[in-house]
Amino acid sequence: MNINEFLPSAIELSYLIAAGLFIVGLKKLGSPATARQGNLIASIGMLIAIVSTLLHQGVLNYGMILIGMSVGSVIGAIMAYRVEMTAMPQMVGLLNGFGGAASALVAIGEFWRYLHQAGDIPLSETFTIIVSVLIGGITFTGSLLAYVKLEGLITGKPITYALQQPLNLSLLVTFLVGSGLLIANPHDTGIFLGLTIISLVLGVLFVLPIGGADTPVVISLLNSFSGLAASAAGFVLSNNMLIIAGALVGSSGIILTEIMCKAMNRSLANVLFSAFGSGKTASDAVGDSVQDKTVRSIDTEEGAMMLGYARSVVIVPGYGMAVAQAQHAVRELADQLERLGVDVKYAIHPVAGRMPGHMNVLLAEANVPYPQLYDMEDINPEFDRTDVALVIGANDVVNPAARHNESSPIYGMPILEVDRAQHTIVIKRGMNAGFSGVENELFYKEKTMMLFGGAKDVVAHLVSAVKELN
Repeated sequence: MNINEFLPSAIELSYLIAAGLFIVGLKKLGSPATARQGNLIASIGMLIAIVSTLLHQGVLNYGMILIGMSVGSVIGAIMAYRVEMTAMPQMVGLLNGFGGAASALVAIGEFWRYLHQAGDIPLSETFTIIVSVLIGGITFTGSLLAYVKLEGLITGKPITYALQQPLNLSLLVTFLVGSGLLIANPHDTGIFLGLTIISLVLGVLFVLPIGGADTPVVISLLNSFSGLAASAAGFVLSNNMLIIAGALVGSSGIILTEIMCKAMNRSLANVLFSAFGSGKTASDAVGDSVQDKTVRSIDTEEGAMMLGYARSVVIVPGYGMAVAQAQHAVRELADQLERLGVDVKYAIHPVAGRMPGHMNVLLAEANVPYPQLYDMEDINPEFDRTDVALVIGANDVVNPAARHNESSPIYGMPILEVDRAQHTIVIKRGMNAGFSGVENELFYKEKTMMLFGGAKDVVAHLVSAVKELN
């Protein structure tokens, strides 16, 4: 058989193998115990897909591709090496934006090719080009704005203004009308340029009213958009692998978004359109429930005594622990407690960091055994039998107001019920509210002891004090 006759079939078979590896890799990413293996399997699938694509007859300039891959690999390696775990959502947002831009550029390139080389543009091609430009443009600028917000380069508060939603709707309607005109006259570059600009503007306006606490949810949604944009680009290029990979990214992004919304007991529409965090929430939502209450504080020696003489301790890591990079000190504290015969578990809330799995990855960095990590549904029944719950930098996810205060913005949000433990120690720099702006009732409970200070320093002092109990 002639190699040129066999090659297309071999490429499609390789795409099928790569798609299978993607699916297996995604499945294994669902558990901390198999996440690294899943990442490796998916990476092998991507390697197969890239090599197969480069063997395609349509590839004309291997030199330029090699230069692009080399430059991109160097930049990617530097970014991956330098990024902190607390900045991972920003990193994901930035990469989402690049993916959306790539898909939009593919669509723009195909439009240009048809315009100057292939003559008439088929209706199906015009439609897929328009879809790819719309989703890719929104993903690009929306992801860049989300990155800027999370990085603190601009305010993380929702940015709202009069007639905001009507303006967004009018731009979307304008895009749809322009799309109809382009389909009727596919060679009109002015209309195509206008559609591209509108898609970029829509991305900015889409993210502007999103508060910092909700931005990770939007990044997850934009991750789904980037997959849809890639899938649309696959239709533009008639590339089955790109269609499948984009669909997998799109569906997994939607699933992750749903998990995050469920963990906050909020709908996606509420996240996107409520401008959460822009109003007066801290004192107004809590009302008089925490006013005139006493805060009980202890020092590290007292905290070490409570932990060292307990039978069971549940450690609740939060974003404050992540920012302080205290995970290694926390692991050392757990080791010291276990030497004293204390049963130690870790309670993981789905949005304890900025994205699901954030805490799992941080604790895995410190080689915390996977069997000690408990999801919220599994650990909550254990708190009634727990001597001490040690909360490190968590806030909204342990606020009892979510259970009973119907006026609270976080009412109904599933929480880690640490207030049911015999004693609760909260390590925190001060009494500031969490991302939601809601004051935490837990801090004023009779069984709660506040241990003020930076997470890393306080835990290190606890380790030293617990060692003296041996």
